[in-house]
Amino acid sequence: MMQDSAIPEGYKQNAIGHLVPIESIKEIDLTRDDFVRAVVKQATEVAGKLAQFKKQLAEDMQAFLDLSSEKYGVVLGGVKGNLCLLSFDGRFKVQRDVSERLDFDERLQAAKALIDECLREWTKDSGAEIRTLIEDAFQVDRKGRINTKRILSLRKLKIEHPTWQRAMEAIGDAVTVTGSCTYYRVYERDDKGEHRMINLDFSGV
Repeated sequence: MMQDSAIPEGYKQNAIGHLVPIESIKEIDLTRDDFVRAVVKQATEVAGKLAQFKKQLAEDMQAFLDLSSEKYGVVLGGVKGNLCLLSFDGRFKVQRDVSERLDFDERLQAAKALIDECLREWTKDSGAEIRTLIEDAFQVDRKGRINTKRILSLRKLKIEHPTWQRAMEAIGDAVTVTGSCTYYRVYERDDKGEHRMINLDFSGV
């Protein structure tokens, strides 16, 4: 595909890369093209402003944290770098949440084998619910990824069987931290006294 700047004057490039004379294109197709391009241009500008706002917010929050730590000898950051700042009247709140990205190594397969061993042993006695719960936990999404929360939720089940316990130990050993995501959220307190998030997500506005 050519860049717009490389397309000869008087032509437009179609979806398969062919150059088409503008005079041979239907008026409604030209109008649609203009509309879509205008929307994309505006969306790109908004996305750029949001990206800049997030970058500035991250820098400003860290600067305030450093200032407060230096001036008062306190650390505002909580567990894993989480931070919550309130306005003096409590109406507004700015929050930074740091969430770790978890994944599993090959030991998850060992855990699944041990769990399958348990299920075979419990076939006659266990209810369908526990089997469904376990099978759902190991399902992958369209991208082939396992839901870490579902896997880790198995460790909360109160099952004392030694094989099951070994499986849960294997799951714990298999967990690895592969990175982290930082989220910034801004809240305003409503008439009921509850803080409502100011939605910066386009789809949620």
